Amino acid sequence: MISNRKPGEKAPPPSEPLKRAVAGCLRAISGDPEVEVAFASERPALMGHKARLPEPPRRLEAHDVAVLRGYADSMALRLACHDQATHAKLAPQGAEARAVFDAVEQARVEAIGSRRMEGAAQNLTAMLEDRYLRSPHADVTDRADAPLEEAVALMVRERLTGRKPPDAARKLVELWRPWIEDKAGPNLARLDRVLEDQNAFARAIRDLLTSLDMGEELSAEREQSEDEGEGDGDQPPPQEGEAADAPDEASDGADETETESSSEADDNAEQMEAADAPPTDTPEEDELGEAEDATEPWRPKDDNRRDREKPAYVAYTTKFDEEALAEELCDAEELTRLRSYLDKQLSQLQGVVGRLANRLQRRLLAQQSRAWDFDLEEGMLDPSRLSRVIIDPMSALSFMRERDTDFRDTVVTLLLDNSGSMRGRPITVAATCADILARTLERCGVKVEILGFTTRAWKGGQSREQWIGAGKPMGPGRLNDLRHIVYKAADAPWRRTRKNLGLMMREGLLKENIDGEALDWAHNRLLARPEQRRILMVISDGAPVDDSTLSVNPGNYLEKHLRRVIEEIETRSPVELIAIGIGHDVTRYYRRAVTIVDAEELGGVMTEKLAELFEETGPAPRGRLH
Repeated sequence: MISNRKPGEKAPPPSEPLKRAVAGCLRAISGDPEVEVAFASERPALMGHKARLPEPPRRLEAHDVAVLRGYADSMALRLACHDQATHAKLAPQGAEARAVFDAVEQARVEAIGSRRMEGAAQNLTAMLEDRYLRSPHADVTDRADAPLEEAVALMVRERLTGRKPPDAARKLVELWRPWIEDKAGPNLARLDRVLEDQNAFARAIRDLLTSLDMGEELSAEREQSEDEGEGDGDQPPPQEGEAADAPDEASDGADETETESSSEADDNAEQMEAADAPPTDTPEEDELGEAEDATEPWRPKDDNRRDREKPAYVAYTTKFDEEALAEELCDAEELTRLRSYLDKQLSQLQGVVGRLANRLQRRLLAQQSRAWDFDLEEGMLDPSRLSRVIIDPMSALSFMRERDTDFRDTVVTLLLDNSGSMRGRPITVAATCADILARTLERCGVKVEILGFTTRAWKGGQSREQWIGAGKPMGPGRLNDLRHIVYKAADAPWRRTRKNLGLMMREGLLKENIDGEALDWAHNRLLARPEQRRILMVISDGAPVDDSTLSVNPGNYLEKHLRRVIEEIETRSPVELIAIGIGHDVTRYYRRAVTIVDAEELGGVMTEKLAELFEETGPAPRGRLH
């Protein structure tokens, strides 16, 4: 074969023809010739119209090609068969329900491709088998360690395509199958009829979630969608055989979740009366509505319960709250295994973040570099000037004195959101970035504290049980058991605590997020520190959400408390506060904030913002990265 290469030109990698073919196939299936396709050693991801696929190995085997094509087919089908606006409109608010909703929607788009193209079905099967072989769930033996959303999605795939779960995921599915079939068997059977209609499919999934005891997370959204539908003349006609029954189904689901208390039923009646009344917009509602991103899930409208809201944020009980060291929540052997898993997953990211951290270290050390005044009459003897005395014994001795530097004694607290929506890539990236930055700042003499916040249980835990036992008094306030975790104390050396960050990889740790109290907790810890300068960096991927609290309080109860805590810190505290939002606009909460679209950007943004804080003299403006 005659080569077309020019003299001195390197031969293309053997995988280059495969990359071109896979990229072309992805664009063809998606129907979008403008999709940007890149190949990298990092986790595959679809961000808007940018697809990142795994880098093919140098020695390609048939299985490797099928896995690569499976990832490409999955992303192409997502682009072709999924409407983000519809998805965001019907997505539930609760973290656990949202995880199931998202996973099942991905199973839907992949099922459409599998039923139409046998080749795509085989590629997707290979991709799923490879994914679960690499996951920590392949040998799971306890339902508490098996993600419910994964099991539901695989069972939906089985119903829609007839293909059994991959062997590596079979244990995970079988742990949940009896419970899911018992609770939601009829709802699973309905999905095949509405596969091609995303709107109808999403509403069927909402019914499925209600049958899985997640109805509390959906009731407010149902009421809002019905209210908006009554006042919108441009609303499309109902789907045959589906939308006509929706009000009855919604009311049935509401009845099941509202039978706990007659007082809650009265609240619902008042909400319906308020919905029939002419809408009255308040300045606060207008501000929130304009700031809310179109891709955010619906949130309950403020109703007449706001008039009865208590003036101050309260917790129903703090008896079950927990502040724990990471090593107290996990035995040493498991902690070592989780840390090893974290290191293995993010070996590539460590190199990238490490280079950024080294750059930050150079900038900090430059600020701490010594400067001296010479030719003084007193101070330390300057040895470089001793030659003068030898040459001219009558000359005076020269002294020097070190100047004071502007670099102040500093402590930095990294407060990490440990909610369920951070599961997967975001939490692993956050853990690794925190680990590397702690090591870097420690080298520069800056003390670092790493904290995490979540709840001890889904749906309220012991706090809710106590509230129910007390007869469900009105306006209970925060209704869940907090869990605040100290991964690394400020005075603890990094080498003794590095294993603790592996705890974030533990399945079942990440639950709800009550940001206001966590921020107040971290702030109070900083105020007790003796350092001259105190910096608090918050990393989160969403607004505060706790289904138990929001089901019995106004829809903005947790958010209003978060705003009050932020205002208190920003206006009255010596602590410097900065926030980074992952896919969530935090600039509407924090004065000094930045929003990133992808977790992969976190390392660079954290190092850059810390460098700016150490260098700047005035307040920084709000910002957003795209």
